[in-house]
Amino acid sequence: MKRDFFSLPADILANRQLIVKLAYNDFRVRYAGSYFGIFWAFVQPVITILVYWFVFSVGFRQSMAGLNIPFVLYLVAGIVPWFFFQDSLIGGTNALLEYNYLVKKVVFNIRILPVVKLVSAGIVHSFFVLFTLLLYLLYGKFPGLYALQLVYYSACCFALSLSVCYMTCAVVPFFRDLTQMIQILLQVGVWLTPIMWVADDALAGHPVIHMILKLNPVYYIVSGYRDSLILHRPFWAETGWTLYFWSFTIGCFCLGTVIFARLKPHFADVL
Repeated sequence: MKRDFFSLPADILANRQLIVKLAYNDFRVRYAGSYFGIFWAFVQPVITILVYWFVFSVGFRQSMAGLNIPFVLYLVAGIVPWFFFQDSLIGGTNALLEYNYLVKKVVFNIRILPVVKLVSAGIVHSFFVLFTLLLYLLYGKFPGLYALQLVYYSACCFALSLSVCYMTCAVVPFFRDLTQMIQILLQVGVWLTPIMWVADDALAGHPVIHMILKLNPVYYIVSGYRDSLILHRPFWAETGWTLYFWSFTIGCFCLGTVIFARLKPHFADVL
């Protein structure tokens, strides 16, 4: 078990070229056969952003008191990392199912398969980070050097997604309903995470509820993107919250590694 935990970074580094190759191929074949190809990877998230922007800035007129920025900038800063987490979790969970032919190969290191799916999701995420920075620039709100913090928070999202995926991808071959359960949790999570609404305003009179919602580690990432792009706060400003996030992520990774290692000998039998 200890070897599985400590050797994973070395495995990722040793297989980095294979991971990149498989991730690129995964990204490309996902839209193979469609007329516009990978164009669809970017269209759906953009349309989602436009719909949310219209509903909450025109329909419900979400209050932006104290932030002094257009709502679309607030929305994009929160929904871009959520897209990354959502795509990574869904893809990583189904990694063993999609690459079942590799799982059955004795010589193949199947522990890199969730990493492949996350790197594939990261390709789209990189585009949307650039899109976000361009949007802020067009509005005259470019964050300057604070934009570099997006690398840290993207790494946080990658680490959290990977830690959870090692649990879910190991369990889903034995319990296929887990995929549907995760889809439902993501549908609920996008509303419980302050992406389309301002938590400090909406929960000003409910500190206990606000604290409970902050236990969601994705909240830390979404807030980090906004700290970088809007509030211009350094990532070390919330030391306690940062320690909680990494404790949660490392704890999930340890648990996921144990579950993956114990179930690994049985993968080929159920796939």
